[in-house]
Amino acid sequence: MIRQFLDAIRVAMPDVDVREAYVDVHGPFLNDVIAELPASEEGLTAVVVPLLLASGHHVYHDIAKAVESRPDVVGTEVLGPDSRLVDIVLDRLREAHVPADATLVLAAAGSSDPRSQSDTEAAAETLRGAWGGPVRVGFAAGHEPSVADAVAQAHEFGEDGVVAVASFLLAPGVFQKRLGEAGADYVTGPLAPHPDLVSIVAERYGAFTHEHN
Repeated sequence: MIRQFLDAIRVAMPDVDVREAYVDVHGPFLNDVIAELPASEEGLTAVVVPLLLASGHHVYHDIAKAVESRPDVVGTEVLGPDSRLVDIVLDRLREAHVPADATLVLAAAGSSDPRSQSDTEAAAETLRGAWGGPVRVGFAAGHEPSVADAVAQAHEFGEDGVVAVASFLLAPGVFQKRLGEAGADYVTGPLAPHPDLVSIVAERYGAFTHEHN
């Protein structure tokens, strides 16, 4: 899914060399990808756009450390908060035919970093303004409440109607699988692929290249 997403970015930005890199789990690792780039003494060699919906440890530690010795390589902000991410969530809810008054559990990856939690809560608050039913937050890992606990709490505290888990994940994988096991009536798919995601990436890249040229 991520490679399909990168291909869509390449189509939208044909003059840009788009390279794949990861900060965790498997390669090609960001440190190695940056090391392969010849250094430039003036101007930018590369812009790192984190394909993350919220900030946190990967941004403030992993990516920051990867670029710290390369003044010609900069990292942008993450994809969120951005109202277009919530628009994609709403698209996925419609695609799953979730009733308009259902209780939603916005399901994020999760992080112990309060900045990540703040980004997720900002998305949830935007979603509350657009959705007819209650909106809770749950996390697939790293922070409480878990998605399963949030679903159980929605039932326990009198929200007797339909409960839907709205995925706030970029791509399928272990975390998305956990959403399907949380006991909700509906579970939406992850956000990618979607043209709005490509637009956000292009804007993050463009803001930094404009600033440094």
